[in-house]
Amino acid sequence: MKFIDLSIPIINPEEMRFDPPLTEPHIKYNDHESGARELSLIFPDLNPKLHLPDGKGWATENMSLTTHSGTHMDAPWHFAPVQDKEIGGRKALTIDEFPLEWGIGPLIVFDCTDKEEGYLMTRKDIDEKLKEIRHHLQEGDIVCIHTNAHEHVESNKYTLSGVGVGREATLHLVRQGVHVVGTDAWSWDAPFIITAQKWKKSIKAKKPDTSIIWEGHYAGIERGYFQIEKLTNLDKVPPIGATIYCFPIKIARASAGWVRAVATIPDQ
Repeated sequence: MKFIDLSIPIINPEEMRFDPPLTEPHIKYNDHESGARELSLIFPDLNPKLHLPDGKGWATENMSLTTHSGTHMDAPWHFAPVQDKEIGGRKALTIDEFPLEWGIGPLIVFDCTDKEEGYLMTRKDIDEKLKEIRHHLQEGDIVCIHTNAHEHVESNKYTLSGVGVGREATLHLVRQGVHVVGTDAWSWDAPFIITAQKWKKSIKAKKPDTSIIWEGHYAGIERGYFQIEKLTNLDKVPPIGATIYCFPIKIARASAGWVRAVATIPDQ
Protein backbone atom coordinates (compact mmCIF):
# COMPACT_ATOMS: atom_id res chain seq x y z
CA MET A 1 0.00 0.00 0.00
CA LYS A 2 1.31 3.44 -0.95
CA PHE A 3 0.78 6.49 1.30
CA ILE A 4 0.41 10.00 -0.16
CA ASP A 5 0.63 13.06 2.07
CA LEU A 6 -2.15 15.44 1.03
CA SER A 7 -1.34 18.17 3.57
CA ILE A 8 0.71 21.33 3.26
CA PRO A 9 2.91 22.30 6.23
CA ILE A 10 2.03 24.98 8.73
CA ILE A 11 5.05 27.16 8.06
CA ASN A 12 6.26 30.72 8.48
CA PRO A 13 5.30 32.92 5.50
CA GLU A 14 8.95 33.89 4.99
CA GLU A 15 9.64 30.28 4.00
CA MET A 16 6.48 29.48 2.03
CA ARG A 17 3.31 31.53 1.65
CA PHE A 18 -0.10 29.88 1.60
CA ASP A 19 -2.21 32.65 3.12
CA PRO A 20 -2.84 36.38 2.99
CA PRO A 21 -1.63 38.38 6.02
CA LEU A 22 -5.01 37.98 7.74
CA THR A 23 -4.63 34.22 8.22
CA GLU A 24 -0.92 33.46 7.82
CA PRO A 25 0.65 31.51 10.69
CA HIS A 26 3.72 32.54 12.66
CA ILE A 27 5.97 30.08 14.46
CA LYS A 28 8.65 30.89 17.05
CA TYR A 29 11.11 28.04 17.50
CA ASN A 30 12.61 27.54 20.96
CA ASP A 31 15.83 25.51 20.82
CA HIS A 32 17.27 22.89 23.17
CA GLU A 33 19.39 25.47 24.97
CA SER A 34 16.30 27.47 25.95
CA GLY A 35 14.70 24.19 27.04
CA ALA A 36 17.67 23.54 29.33
CA ARG A 37 17.21 26.95 30.93
CA GLU A 38 13.53 26.19 31.51
CA LEU A 39 14.40 22.86 33.14
CA SER A 40 16.80 24.62 35.48
CA LEU A 41 13.88 26.73 36.70
CA ILE A 42 11.94 23.57 37.60
CA PHE A 43 14.70 21.52 39.21
CA PRO A 44 16.65 23.31 41.98
CA ASP A 45 20.44 23.48 41.62
CA LEU A 46 20.31 21.90 38.16
CA ASN A 47 23.35 22.74 36.05
CA PRO A 48 22.46 21.98 32.42
CA LYS A 49 26.08 21.38 31.39
CA LEU A 50 26.60 18.87 34.20
CA HIS A 51 23.19 17.28 34.59
CA LEU A 52 21.55 17.13 31.12
CA PRO A 53 22.50 15.11 28.00
CA ASP A 54 24.92 17.33 26.08
CA GLY A 55 23.67 20.19 28.26
CA LYS A 56 20.43 20.36 26.36
CA GLY A 57 16.73 20.30 27.29
CA TRP A 58 13.51 20.17 25.31
CA ALA A 59 12.69 22.00 22.08
CA THR A 60 9.31 23.70 21.80
CA GLU A 61 7.41 26.03 19.50
CA ASN A 62 5.06 28.94 20.09
CA MET A 63 2.52 29.50 17.33
CA SER A 64 0.08 32.19 16.29
CA LEU A 65 -2.41 31.02 13.68
CA THR A 66 -6.09 30.66 12.85
CA THR A 67 -8.12 27.48 12.57
CA HIS A 68 -8.09 28.15 8.81
CA SER A 69 -4.28 28.18 8.51
CA GLY A 70 -2.65 25.29 6.67
CA THR A 71 -4.59 22.26 5.45
CA HIS A 72 -7.82 22.43 7.40
CA MET A 73 -11.44 21.35 7.38
CA ASP A 74 -14.30 23.85 7.49
CA ALA A 75 -17.37 22.93 9.50
CA PRO A 76 -20.89 24.09 8.55
CA TRP A 77 -20.66 26.59 11.42
CA HIS A 78 -18.08 28.48 9.32
CA PHE A 79 -20.70 29.06 6.63
CA ALA A 80 -23.65 30.11 8.81
CA PRO A 81 -25.28 29.45 12.21
CA VAL A 82 -27.81 27.07 10.60
CA GLN A 83 -27.63 24.23 8.10
CA ASP A 84 -29.93 21.80 6.24
CA LYS A 85 -32.67 24.36 5.62
CA GLU A 86 -34.04 22.41 2.68
CA ILE A 87 -34.70 19.40 4.90
CA GLY A 88 -36.04 21.18 7.96
CA GLY A 89 -32.99 23.02 9.29
CA ARG A 90 -30.92 22.72 12.47
CA LYS A 91 -28.02 24.39 14.26
CA ALA A 92 -24.86 24.18 12.18
CA LEU A 93 -22.28 21.63 13.29
CA THR A 94 -18.95 22.84 14.65
CA ILE A 95 -15.68 21.05 13.98
CA ASP A 96 -15.72 19.13 17.27
CA GLU A 97 -19.04 17.61 16.17
CA PHE A 98 -17.57 16.12 12.98
CA PRO A 99 -18.88 12.54 12.62
CA LEU A 100 -15.80 10.33 12.80
CA GLU A 101 -17.19 7.85 10.28
CA TRP A 102 -16.99 10.62 7.67
CA GLY A 103 -13.21 10.96 8.12
CA ILE A 104 -12.37 7.88 6.03
CA GLY A 105 -13.77 7.24 2.59
CA PRO A 106 -13.19 6.58 -1.10
CA LEU A 107 -11.23 9.48 -2.58
CA ILE A 108 -12.68 10.79 -5.84
CA VAL A 109 -10.45 13.33 -7.61
CA PHE A 110 -11.67 15.63 -10.37
CA ASP A 111 -8.83 16.95 -12.51
CA CYS A 112 -9.85 20.55 -13.17
CA THR A 113 -6.49 21.80 -14.37
CA ASP A 114 -8.05 22.26 -17.80
CA LYS A 115 -10.19 25.09 -16.43
CA GLU A 116 -9.08 28.72 -16.39
CA GLU A 117 -8.22 30.46 -13.14
CA GLY A 118 -11.37 31.48 -11.31
CA TYR A 119 -13.63 29.15 -13.26
CA LEU A 120 -16.73 28.20 -11.29
CA MET A 121 -17.71 24.53 -11.52
CA THR A 122 -21.35 23.89 -12.39
CA ARG A 123 -23.65 20.92 -11.89
CA LYS A 124 -23.03 20.00 -15.53
CA ASP A 125 -19.27 20.06 -14.96
CA ILE A 126 -19.65 17.67 -12.02
CA ASP A 127 -21.62 15.21 -14.14
CA GLU A 128 -19.09 15.47 -16.96
CA LYS A 129 -16.16 14.80 -14.61
CA LEU A 130 -17.96 11.77 -13.20
CA LYS A 131 -18.58 10.50 -16.72
CA GLU A 132 -14.91 10.98 -17.60
CA ILE A 133 -13.77 8.77 -14.74
CA ARG A 134 -16.72 6.37 -15.11
CA HIS A 135 -17.90 6.72 -11.56
CA HIS A 136 -21.28 7.00 -9.88
CA LEU A 137 -21.16 8.75 -6.52
CA GLN A 138 -21.83 6.63 -3.46
CA GLU A 139 -22.75 7.59 0.10
CA GLY A 140 -19.56 8.62 1.87
CA ASP A 141 -17.43 9.36 -1.20
CA ILE A 142 -15.03 12.23 -0.53
CA VAL A 143 -14.71 14.41 -3.63
CA CYS A 144 -11.62 16.59 -4.10
CA ILE A 145 -10.92 19.20 -6.77
CA HIS A 146 -7.44 19.28 -8.31
CA THR A 147 -6.64 22.75 -9.69
CA ASN A 148 -3.63 24.66 -10.98
CA ALA A 149 -3.23 26.36 -7.59
CA HIS A 150 -0.69 23.72 -6.58
CA GLU A 151 1.74 25.20 -9.10
CA HIS A 152 1.91 28.43 -7.10
CA VAL A 153 2.48 27.14 -3.57
CA GLU A 154 5.80 28.98 -3.28
CA SER A 155 4.59 32.31 -4.64
CA ASN A 156 2.13 35.05 -3.78
CA LYS A 157 -0.11 33.78 -6.59
CA TYR A 158 -1.41 30.83 -4.58
CA THR A 159 -4.35 32.66 -3.02
CA LEU A 160 -5.22 34.13 -6.42
CA SER A 161 -5.32 30.78 -8.22
CA GLY A 162 -7.61 27.81 -8.54
CA VAL A 163 -11.03 26.70 -9.64
CA GLY A 164 -14.09 27.31 -7.50
CA VAL A 165 -17.19 25.17 -7.02
CA GLY A 166 -20.51 26.97 -7.34
CA ARG A 167 -23.63 26.67 -5.23
CA GLU A 168 -25.54 24.28 -7.50
CA ALA A 169 -22.47 22.11 -8.09
CA THR A 170 -21.84 21.87 -4.35
CA LEU A 171 -25.45 20.98 -3.61
CA HIS A 172 -25.38 18.43 -6.43
CA LEU A 173 -22.54 16.62 -4.65
CA VAL A 174 -24.01 16.81 -1.16
CA ARG A 175 -27.45 15.65 -2.27
CA GLN A 176 -25.81 12.47 -3.59
CA GLY A 177 -24.43 11.52 -0.19
CA VAL A 178 -21.11 13.37 -0.23
CA HIS A 179 -20.44 14.68 3.30
CA VAL A 180 -16.85 15.86 2.82
CA VAL A 181 -15.26 17.66 -0.12
CA GLY A 182 -11.82 19.15 -0.67
CA THR A 183 -9.65 21.31 -2.89
CA ASP A 184 -5.97 22.02 -3.36
CA ALA A 185 -6.80 25.69 -3.80
CA TRP A 186 -6.98 28.26 -1.02
CA SER A 187 -10.77 28.16 -1.02
CA TRP A 188 -13.64 25.94 -2.16
CA ASP A 189 -14.99 29.07 -3.85
CA ALA A 190 -13.30 30.89 -6.70
CA PRO A 191 -10.47 33.25 -5.68
CA PHE A 192 -11.90 36.33 -3.99
CA ILE A 193 -10.08 38.71 -6.30
CA ILE A 194 -11.87 37.25 -9.34
CA THR A 195 -15.28 37.18 -7.68
CA ALA A 196 -14.73 40.76 -6.50
CA GLN A 197 -14.19 41.84 -10.10
CA LYS A 198 -17.54 40.30 -11.04
CA TRP A 199 -19.15 42.03 -8.07
CA LYS A 200 -17.78 45.41 -9.15
CA LYS A 201 -19.23 44.94 -12.62
CA SER A 202 -22.65 44.12 -11.20
CA ILE A 203 -22.49 47.19 -8.96
CA LYS A 204 -21.48 49.36 -11.89
CA ALA A 205 -24.45 48.00 -13.83
CA LYS A 206 -26.61 48.84 -10.80
CA LYS A 207 -27.63 45.19 -10.49
CA PRO A 208 -25.77 43.89 -7.42
CA ASP A 209 -25.40 40.13 -7.86
CA THR A 210 -25.30 38.83 -4.28
CA SER A 211 -25.56 35.23 -5.51
CA ILE A 212 -21.86 35.16 -6.47
CA ILE A 213 -20.56 35.97 -2.97
CA TRP A 214 -19.10 32.88 -1.26
CA GLU A 215 -21.73 30.80 -3.01
CA GLY A 216 -20.06 27.41 -2.61
CA HIS A 217 -19.74 27.91 1.14
CA TYR A 218 -23.24 29.32 1.52
CA ALA A 219 -24.60 26.14 -0.09
CA GLY A 220 -24.02 24.62 3.34
CA ILE A 221 -26.98 26.61 4.64
CA GLU A 222 -29.24 24.49 2.44
CA ARG A 223 -27.41 21.19 2.96
CA GLY A 224 -24.63 20.99 5.51
CA TYR A 225 -21.25 19.55 4.54
CA PHE A 226 -17.58 19.71 5.59
CA GLN A 227 -14.83 20.89 3.26
CA ILE A 228 -11.04 20.59 3.25
CA GLU A 229 -9.01 23.46 1.84
CA LYS A 230 -5.33 23.79 0.89
CA LEU A 231 -4.66 20.15 0.08
CA THR A 232 -1.65 19.11 -1.98
CA ASN A 233 -0.41 16.19 -4.11
CA LEU A 234 -3.84 15.46 -5.61
CA ASP A 235 -1.96 14.93 -8.87
CA LYS A 236 -0.28 11.90 -7.26
CA VAL A 237 -3.48 9.94 -6.65
CA PRO A 238 -5.77 8.32 -9.25
CA PRO A 239 -9.25 9.70 -10.00
CA ILE A 240 -10.76 6.68 -8.24
CA GLY A 241 -9.38 3.79 -6.20
CA ALA A 242 -7.62 5.64 -3.36
CA THR A 243 -8.82 6.06 0.22
CA ILE A 244 -8.52 9.32 2.13
CA TYR A 245 -8.10 9.78 5.89
CA CYS A 246 -8.98 13.27 7.06
CA PHE A 247 -9.76 13.76 10.75
CA PRO A 248 -9.87 17.38 11.97
CA ILE A 249 -8.32 18.48 15.27
CA LYS A 250 -11.06 18.65 17.91
CA ILE A 251 -11.38 22.32 18.82
CA ALA A 252 -14.38 23.14 20.97
CA ARG A 253 -17.15 25.05 19.18
CA ALA A 254 -14.80 26.01 16.32
CA SER A 255 -15.54 26.77 12.70
CA ALA A 256 -12.59 24.71 11.46
CA GLY A 257 -9.75 22.43 12.51
CA TRP A 258 -6.37 21.50 11.08
CA VAL A 259 -6.19 18.21 9.18
CA ARG A 260 -3.31 15.87 8.34
CA ALA A 261 -4.95 14.44 5.26
CA VAL A 262 -3.43 11.24 3.87
CA ALA A 263 -4.37 9.02 0.95
CA THR A 264 -3.60 5.34 0.50
CA ILE A 265 -3.35 3.58 -2.83
CA PRO A 266 -3.57 -0.24 -2.95
CA ASP A 267 -0.64 -2.15 -4.38
CA GLN A 268 -1.21 -3.19 -7.95
